[in-house]
Amino acid sequence: MFRKALITLAIGSCALALAACNTVRGVGQDLESVANTSEEAIN
Repeated sequence: MFRKALITLAIGSCALALAACNTVRGVGQDLESVANTSEEAIN
């Protein structure tokens, strides 16, 4: 029983970590897009 709970917890933690990476990557891409658009507007 303890082993099953531990495996479930580990899988859940990995899923959350992967979701966080995608979110951070998406924010970085959004900021880069805004910077590029601003630079093009200034030029």
